[in-house]
Amino acid sequence: MTAADKPVVIAIDGPAGAGKSTVGRALADRLDVGYLDTGAMYRAMTFAALRRGVVEGDLDEVAAMAPQVELSIEDGTVTVDGVDATAAIRGREVTEAVSQISANPVVRQVLVDRQRAWVDERGGGVVEGRDIGTVVFPDADLKLYITASPRVRAERRVRELGGDVAEVEASIITRDRIDSSRAHSPLAEAADAVIVDTTGMSIDEVVARIMELLT
Repeated sequence: MTAADKPVVIAIDGPAGAGKSTVGRALADRLDVGYLDTGAMYRAMTFAALRRGVVEGDLDEVAAMAPQVELSIEDGTVTVDGVDATAAIRGREVTEAVSQISANPVVRQVLVDRQRAWVDERGGGVVEGRDIGTVVFPDADLKLYITASPRVRAERRVRELGGDVAEVEASIITRDRIDSSRAHSPLAEAADAVIVDTTGMSIDEVVARIMELLT
């Protein structure tokens, strides 16, 4: 596939732990385009709130903070207000608070604007999250909804970060419920998205299937 053939935007959505980030990075490498993990942006905003002592349930305070936060995601490094937060945003404290912060409509609008600006600056790319094909880029050239069973997703997380599979599975199910039922930009399959269930599939197999969709 030549550069001229590449879609301007490939939108990848799906629940936590389904393999979106791994697939997104591998696909972007294969296509030689930029990759944006929007989930890391919401985690970065949560890190900023915790660092500033902002109470996650205080909607007005979180909304006032959001436009002021300086964050960048470049080559896998996440910087928040000048601080390297790459490891911290994956920690327990951020993980437990991110759903409430990301549900704030002002936070979502601030980050959606930044996500669109990121694509405009680069002329396209692979963008991964939970509302990319439905809200951020409803006209994306290819929309994918990547999923897997909660148990498989829990097992993957435990292999990566450790912990108890049953506890992680329960946490994932709760996160799915929160993300799918929130009032603003809920997790949902775009009507024209291609659903890819990664249960029992390797990353190479998933990427190969997606590449077939692009030919």
